[in-house]
Amino acid sequence: MATYSFHILRIGTAVTFLWIGVLILQQPEAWGGYLQPWVADILPISLKLAMILAGIMDILVGVFLLINVWVWHAAILGALHLLLVLAVSGINAITVRDIGLMGGALALALDTWPKHLRFWIKNRFMQ
Repeated sequence: MATYSFHILRIGTAVTFLWIGVLILQQPEAWGGYLQPWVADILPISLKLAMILAGIMDILVGVFLLINVWVWHAAILGALHLLLVLAVSGINAITVRDIGLMGGALALALDTWPKHLRFWIKNRFMQ
């Protein structure tokens, strides 16, 4: 899809992921405070390292969306990441915005879904 709305959604979502990634890298410990206490107990790495990795992933998702490369991959990764964020942080006044961002990422993913996967799903499940 090459409509104006697609590009506006793609760029807006990209900037949001980039911005959040930078903010996380600036203060990873502070962002770790949004996680539920049980999450820190089950992490195989330190909470700070987990947040740094999340920040890097957010930046990569944002970059790929911004430059319009691997949009499907970046959008799927971003949506799954946000689903995980909502699962480990809960829905509150801060994370409720992630629902809209996840919706935007899912819309981008569905719009750029590879044709061969569409064909495979249609033939496999919709006979």
